[in-house]
Amino acid sequence: MLKRIGVQQLTVGMYLKEFCGPWLEHPFWRSSFVISDAKDIDTIRASSVREVWIDCAKGLDLPPGEAVVSVAESEAQVDAELAVTADSVRDTARVPSAAEFTRAAKIVANSRQAVTSMFAEARMGRTVDTGGARRLVEEISDSVSRSAGALISLARLKTADDYTYMHSVAVCALMVALARQLGLRKEEVRSAGIAGLLHDLGKAAIPIEILNKPGKLTDAEFAIVKAHPEKGQQILLESSDVDPVALDVVLHHHEKNDGSGYPKRLRGAAISLFAKMAAVCDVYDAITSNRPYKAGWDPAESLRKMAEWSNGHFDPAVFQAFVKSIGIYPIGSLVLLNCGRIGVVIEQNEKSLLHPQVKVFFSTRRATRILPEVLNLARPGCRQKIVSREDPAKWNFPDLNEIWCGLAESSP
Repeated sequence: MLKRIGVQQLTVGMYLKEFCGPWLEHPFWRSSFVISDAKDIDTIRASSVREVWIDCAKGLDLPPGEAVVSVAESEAQVDAELAVTADSVRDTARVPSAAEFTRAAKIVANSRQAVTSMFAEARMGRTVDTGGARRLVEEISDSVSRSAGALISLARLKTADDYTYMHSVAVCALMVALARQLGLRKEEVRSAGIAGLLHDLGKAAIPIEILNKPGKLTDAEFAIVKAHPEKGQQILLESSDVDPVALDVVLHHHEKNDGSGYPKRLRGAAISLFAKMAAVCDVYDAITSNRPYKAGWDPAESLRKMAEWSNGHFDPAVFQAFVKSIGIYPIGSLVLLNCGRIGVVIEQNEKSLLHPQVKVFFSTRRATRILPEVLNLARPGCRQKIVSREDPAKWNFPDLNEIWCGLAESSP
């Protein structure tokens, strides 16, 4: 039987069924578990959560006489209460990227904690809480709805140490944006996001020293890493209510259009649309991120590199849709304008991918920083245009990320 109680009434041995409140506000990846450590109770009480649902059939009950929601009230309210918790009012109204960065940064930070916990539990042999995955995907998806580029660009600012976890968050957001660009149905967009979040779960079974090795992997080590798709599928098969799209993507996101991928060497039409999508999103985030063995490439340069591989590696139509979803010059790209000023892309123009909004801040003619100015290259009569991508390593602007997102580099 379910009962709603205050967090001060929690005791070790109770089965916590659900937190009352938005999912990202509670401090655990899982939402249903037996409380076995008093420290977990302290953590819950220190959060913003004030009430929880407990299942007395699976854990300890309250002592007689303690105030709870009555049995009749509980039976009448529980479905509605849990539905509100899982599907609270969602804010998806479009806003400029600059207005979404702060909110997206909070989602990224909470996502890092959640995915780290998910991988830790998978390493310990516990089943994956797919309900938690769905709720996290909703938060990420809503941010992408408000501003497609904000969370995606912030998720790229991961460190080499947390790459494995934040890569999952970034691919989730990229999959959601790409699914929408392809015109998929609402439930398919959700499935794409869940698949992106879980696609690399098999790496939880790969030794950390191999995943984070700073140098080139040996053939034996690479063979171990290449086993992660099968291991990920095995982990998911042990969980309940797993999205079949996630099972497919976890196993096949390293397949290539020409049949040279792994683990099944599938070719062309034998690869599902979702696996083709994941292949593109996975590679883009990988090459734009700092890794233990290399620094990430600039977003615009990364797209150029991927275009060189697209015929054999990616499905051409999926890759073209991906470029449209993030822009030819994604947010954060460093560019040179024909007026001799250098700037960074801060917003896309959906009607003209070649003419984004750029914040200029450096004059190459005077070789000096200038007062930042935002230029909308799509504005009628605007004479400025992008003449080239610029390598951030060449210019070494220490505050480049702060210039385009307005947040300190360590914030995301």
